[in-house]
Amino acid sequence: MAQAAHVAEPQQRTSLPVLSDMFGRFHNYLRISVTEKCNLRCQYCMPEEGIDLTANEKLLTTDEIIRVARIFVQQGVDKIRLTGGEPTVRRDIIDLVRGLDELRPLGLRKIAMTTNGIALRRKLPLLREAGLDGLNISLDTRDPLKFEVFTRRRGCEQVLRTIDEAGKLGFDFVKVNVVVMRGQNDDEVPAFIEMTHDDSIDVRFIEYMPFDGNRWGRQKLVGYQELLDKLRPLYGDNIEQLPLEDNHTSKGYRIKGYRGQFGFITSMTKSFCSSCNRVRVLADGNLKVCLFGNTEVSLRDLLRAGASDSDVVETISQAIKRKKQAHAGLDSLSHLPNRPMIKIGG
Repeated sequence: MAQAAHVAEPQQRTSLPVLSDMFGRFHNYLRISVTEKCNLRCQYCMPEEGIDLTANEKLLTTDEIIRVARIFVQQGVDKIRLTGGEPTVRRDIIDLVRGLDELRPLGLRKIAMTTNGIALRRKLPLLREAGLDGLNISLDTRDPLKFEVFTRRRGCEQVLRTIDEAGKLGFDFVKVNVVVMRGQNDDEVPAFIEMTHDDSIDVRFIEYMPFDGNRWGRQKLVGYQELLDKLRPLYGDNIEQLPLEDNHTSKGYRIKGYRGQFGFITSMTKSFCSSCNRVRVLADGNLKVCLFGNTEVSLRDLLRAGASDSDVVETISQAIKRKKQAHAGLDSLSHLPNRPMIKIGG
């Protein structure tokens, strides 16, 4: 069962900053989903039957995204990640990054993006120039045929070329996200680690998580400890554990002599709720304070009703103060209602 880490006792509401919850966690990391559309159909993200897309008029506009981002940055957010859907299908994605880049004088330090890499390659130089600092590129297999099974589309070689090119353009970081599923790609973990031999990339193995419509089953879950145990006969004492970063999501490792590193995102078998500093704004403008929580509040409706920035700040503060100490355990999560991952954002 997932281990819930210890967090501080609840504090008094009136003494807390806007982005602090009742358990001493300050949320300085905002993930913004900028679209529900995607050019892949990954089986863990999108239900096989597809989804009903939210009508365009009910999605946040570019100006609304920038306004929400500015409000969060003014309260202490210093890192923003753009997600989807697939962010690069937005025609104005470069202008959106440029608009976020203008928030740096207010305290924003990092702008990142999670992407499947399919339509990214030609946009890479312009995104870097616009202010994008880092990339997380999703790739669950290096095998072109298995890629089609995972994503219900072609494009494996395209993504591999994009990863290679991104590493040459001076981004602060390039990370490769791999959702590990038993019997499908768990045998490829060593091959992904070998990608870190010559390149300064960070490969992160993500435990398979349940979301609406992705047919999650416990038998498909490969916990990080099992993966580590299988790596030890291959690499022995050359596996080095890295110090945990503040507000970590990944437990990091490297192979001695390799340029890059790898890690495990252990949401299912060893949660990191105690250090969570993340909140999400979805494409339809809903604020979601926990990935696995089903309580949301609409910032879009507030903005369109003429709310002042102070009104929005108060709504954000109240939502964060209601954030739970930890998400449910492994055996409960798959039975709780939640959105499909594509409607939340990676």
